[in-house]
Amino acid sequence: MHIDLFKNTDSVETFPAGTAIFSEGEDSDGLMYVLLEGEVEVFVGGKPVNLIGPGEFLGEIGLIDRGPRSATAIATMDSKLAPINEKRFQFLVRQTPNFALAVMRSMAERLRLPRD
Repeated sequence: MHIDLFKNTDSVETFPAGTAIFSEGEDSDGLMYVLLEGEVEVFVGGKPVNLIGPGEFLGEIGLIDRGPRSATAIATMDSKLAPINEKRFQFLVRQTPNFALAVMRSMAERLRLPRD
């Protein structure tokens, strides 16, 4: 998606394979992430619901509503993520309006995923 927006960022968090990025029910701290490298699997109620690849977003609901995490995200391989807080999100939206649309599309796609 908009991975180029983050290619020169100095704000990067690394997660070794098998590490939880966040867990269902914990405080979101108003953060979302964009995956720069690696792969992340998302679980809801312990069931896998999505596999996130480079350039995709995760945790965006936590940024929007600041509520507890609705899912658990685990790095399936060594991964690098750029955290995005509300201030940075607002800056990105002002500078690159299509960024907001990309985040909304990502959320909409996930809401449409079949859940068993």
